[in-house]
Amino acid sequence: MNGLILFIGIIFILWLGKAIFIPILVAAFIWYLMNAISTYYRKAMPFKIKDNKDTTFSSRLFDWVSKILSFLTFFGLTYLFVTQIRPMFSELVIALPEIQEKLMLLGDYLSGFFGFSFNSENLPNMSGIITSISSSAAGLITTTGMVLVYIFFMFVEQSTFTKKFSSLFPNKTQSKKMRYILNSIDDNMKKYMFMKTFVSGFTAILSYIWLTHIGLEFAGIWAFIVFIMNYIPTIGAIIACSLPILYSLVTADTMNLPILTAVGLITLQVILGNILEPKLTGKTLNLSTLAILINLVFWGMLWGVAGMFFSVPLLVATFIITAQFDSTRWIAVLLSANGEIPDKND
Repeated sequence: MNGLILFIGIIFILWLGKAIFIPILVAAFIWYLMNAISTYYRKAMPFKIKDNKDTTFSSRLFDWVSKILSFLTFFGLTYLFVTQIRPMFSELVIALPEIQEKLMLLGDYLSGFFGFSFNSENLPNMSGIITSISSSAAGLITTTGMVLVYIFFMFVEQSTFTKKFSSLFPNKTQSKKMRYILNSIDDNMKKYMFMKTFVSGFTAILSYIWLTHIGLEFAGIWAFIVFIMNYIPTIGAIIACSLPILYSLVTADTMNLPILTAVGLITLQVILGNILEPKLTGKTLNLSTLAILINLVFWGMLWGVAGMFFSVPLLVATFIITAQFDSTRWIAVLLSANGEIPDKND
């Protein structure tokens, strides 16, 4: 009973304080992603072993170089979105009424072809969906200043984390055990976030090249959606492929464009998502589809669009963390697809 009351209390606090928690979560996600990118930049650089003063100086110099490259990468991608992708979204919003009309015509045609009754009110309202997403995005943009402040202080205080950790666990045996667990969590999360971002970005670039080659409009938007949706295992890939395929069905005069769109995007998702990504990460996340769906609904109801976007990273973090402790490994088993979870010593 006490556990149920505590659970309800936590949900109420998360819902009530979403204006505070969401910017912190966005800042933490960006901070962790930038650290992951910096870590992989650093692995490609020399002077990793610190055994004398000269090497220590060189190592610290390359540490700073990797951090600077990480910042440049992140802000470069942000600049690319603002200057290239965002104007395409404006053009898409203008074209939405025409797309909605063509979607209704497609529905009428399919109903006549298959002989079933069709109600146009059952079709998704594209304008309403985009307006809802835009409102959520606008709300997020208004908190950009606070997010940047959070990120800044996370980087400032990052150097004190080790000292704080030592103060929390003064006992050497306990400190060594907890440090090993936290390092395992940190390594797994950085590996997941970097590889997921790398594969998602690579998939988006190839999708953009293919869609541009076959002549599908708004290729940049569909590529951006592929990049974002690829953070969601299984479901994200389905959404990322379905939207441009549906658009090509509505706007194309023949079936050639929809077929080419479907073949290209699905092939890229299979090759990169199901073959390349597991080879890079060494293992799949092995998350239950049911757990993903429940998690999406839960965070969507709690925090709206922002909650849905961060639901899977939060689930991944929960899966990795609970797999590291004997008392919570049963939670990781329930979240897994087949009951197999990472070994604590991997």
